[in-house]
Amino acid sequence: MTDTPIRLLLADDHPVVRAGLRAVLETEPGVLIAAESATGEDAVARAAEGDIDVVLMDLQFGRGMSGAEATALITARPGAPRVVIVTTYDSDADALRAIEAGATGYLLKDAPPEDLAAAVRTAAAGRTALAPAVAERLMNRLRTPGTALTRRETEVLVLVAEGLSNQAIAKRLHLTEGTVKSHLARTYTKLGVDSRTAAVATATELGLIRR
Repeated sequence: MTDTPIRLLLADDHPVVRAGLRAVLETEPGVLIAAESATGEDAVARAAEGDIDVVLMDLQFGRGMSGAEATALITARPGAPRVVIVTTYDSDADALRAIEAGATGYLLKDAPPEDLAAAVRTAAAGRTALAPAVAERLMNRLRTPGTALTRRETEVLVLVAEGLSNQAIAKRLHLTEGTVKSHLARTYTKLGVDSRTAAVATATELGLIRR
């Protein structure tokens, strides 16, 4: 009797990326490409059919819900498939958002084919599969929690990087302007900087946000 194959759903809005993932994985023994989805919404619906073991999920789709939003909906169901994020984005903010949404793994699209196959098998077995660079930074955050930015501090800094004023940030995040200033002050202290420009530059260099 043969083992049941690991059934995959490839969720990415770029057909070329899906074709590349298929080319890498369909030759792997014990792996079956069961379906493809071009939107987060379709991935959620397809995963709910109950015949998928692992979803390889893009983080950003061209339209509709994000990969993190789709991941949260998929993993909220009983007996849900495992989700491995496969993305070009390697910032702490992106990785943490995906993991908090329920992703079991987080890989970068330039990962070697053998790492991708290994991540699929690892996720199917219920274990975590993280890109080495992402795993290292997350471990550093755990070791030095006092220097890690909170989710809200990260959100504020991302909007600073987009050029928004404190007043505009407060409106976007439904905060008072004073609260925004407090978040920025704590961020400056943690990053060892004294200006908005330096905070954005340092956070980008450290991989805390992406530009």
